[in-house]
Amino acid sequence: MCGIVGYVGPKSTLEVLLGGLRRLEYRGYDSAGVSVISGTGLDTRKKAGKLDNLIAEITNHPLPDAHIGIGHTRWATHGAPTDGNAHPHIGGEAAKLSLIHNGIIENFYELKAELVEAGTKFASETDSEVAAHLVAAEFEKTGDLPTAFTNVVKRLRGAFTLLAIHEDQPDVVLAARRNSPLVIGLGDGENFLGSDVAAFVEHTKRAISVGQDEIVILRAGEIEIRTFDGAPVTPVEFEVSWDASAASKGGWSSFMAKEIADQPQAVADTLMGRLASDGSVRLSEIDGLSAEDIKNIDRIIMVACGTASYACDVAKYAIEKFSRIPVQVELSHEFRYRDPIVTPNTLIVAVSQSGETMDTLMATRYAKEAGAKVLAICNTQGATLARESDAVIYTHAGPEVAVASTKALVAQITAGYLLALFLAAGRGATPKAELARLGKELLQMPESVAEVLDGLEGIRQLGKDMANAKSVLFLGRNVGFPVAMEGALKLKELAYIHAEGFAAGELKHGPIALIEEGQPVIVIVPSQRDEDSLHPKVISNIQEIRARGARVIAIAEEGDNQVGDYAEHVVFVPKAESIFASLLTVIPLQVFALELSTAKGLDVDQPRNLAKSVTVE
Repeated sequence: MCGIVGYVGPKSTLEVLLGGLRRLEYRGYDSAGVSVISGTGLDTRKKAGKLDNLIAEITNHPLPDAHIGIGHTRWATHGAPTDGNAHPHIGGEAAKLSLIHNGIIENFYELKAELVEAGTKFASETDSEVAAHLVAAEFEKTGDLPTAFTNVVKRLRGAFTLLAIHEDQPDVVLAARRNSPLVIGLGDGENFLGSDVAAFVEHTKRAISVGQDEIVILRAGEIEIRTFDGAPVTPVEFEVSWDASAASKGGWSSFMAKEIADQPQAVADTLMGRLASDGSVRLSEIDGLSAEDIKNIDRIIMVACGTASYACDVAKYAIEKFSRIPVQVELSHEFRYRDPIVTPNTLIVAVSQSGETMDTLMATRYAKEAGAKVLAICNTQGATLARESDAVIYTHAGPEVAVASTKALVAQITAGYLLALFLAAGRGATPKAELARLGKELLQMPESVAEVLDGLEGIRQLGKDMANAKSVLFLGRNVGFPVAMEGALKLKELAYIHAEGFAAGELKHGPIALIEEGQPVIVIVPSQRDEDSLHPKVISNIQEIRARGARVIAIAEEGDNQVGDYAEHVVFVPKAESIFASLLTVIPLQVFALELSTAKGLDVDQPRNLAKSVTVE
């Protein structure tokens, strides 16, 4: 989850490192630090708290000009967020080696005991410092830094990306990757390393994803990649499809506000080239799944965590409705630990914005070992999940910096709808004319999403007015149920208050006990236009909670002439095919959470204790 950046080249290293850390701070902001090597040797500055604290420290204690260095922004695992536990960590008595780490070294305890017995003194509580001392000690034995580095990483267990520099070899940055992301940026007479391309996209769009159990030897004019066992690796280069301006606020009050506003484009870009004007779906990028594979699918298991799991819940309704394939949604971190039944006819659909979510990666690896095909839905080029899957649907939402996901979610939901229509066509489960009609409806969704964003002043004001709320409940049915759960999650993430999302039909089976006078309840109301509409049942739910004193806020379709009689506040969204309504009804809940949190004076982009990409189990 931590952010790492490395650089070697002619530019001011400190400017490169701090710029990269600024763009990576969404990965963790418990502390930050940098190390550089100049003519005077190795220098390090690090500070607990957000990156601005480190910048203030450097302002007060400047670093010398340098052309090689590493930087780190931390999400704390081993050890509290303190100055001493901040990265980089210094290795060896001579204090010439600096190392940064993203991940968890599972066997650090045994390794640390070995070092302590040898007389090593530790300055932190972290597992990462163990690696620093091991590399420094190994370098003293071998006299060759790449050899020393390789010998150490082969001893480590767990998830890690490591970067190291040593003042005795001031032209090289060493890096290693196992179960944690690492990308190389290719420059002209300069090269970069980062947790993701955001670290260096200001300087270059040429990139290489580092594979599992690979080591990088990075110099200004040369890159060497080898496996942990020393075999050479031929890199595959790709081009980043967005520039640094896409990862800036662009005048918005927060990244989250900007990313909410980006959602019409995120939906449109995810549909682009895949949904024709006649409503037909073309997913050429999943050629890894043959027509025979698709016909043989007897079950789909969708694996994801957090917000992405709610995108899966929405997709489940659409896939089952259109393709008639049974779907189950599993939390990635639970999936492989319950000995699930997976066969070669099971399709695993793994959903992750970053493509580096460790729980999801481990779930897909488990499934592949069992013989299943894996389809990834991912937002990040070159991500591990995409590389390790049989096929991938990229969501093209662009960089999402705010920790609480918004545009990545609607892009994932959109990709789920595309997959549902594609599978339905491949299996002949829904008449072609009906699929064409649905495809044309889906083509209208970017415009409808934009319309929703233009009409949210009421929910913005409600968010501000409810800044002192202690609890908010959310109710929904069908695709409105995962929307309700996502609305509750956003409020928990951003406002730190109790919030729960329930299936409205479950209300009488327990949750109604939570209703008391003045309790705010947000209800996702289904369309009343469908023949089998759940609208009357949800209206009954509203009446039940109103009778017990609840304050009801309804998210309803334009033209609903009943809901206003039962709810104190109604936010209307445009009419849409019921199965597609989640793309519209989730947006007011995002804005509500944003405004309520902002009114409380909280940081909506960097909520406490959270990081954007969870790269450890």
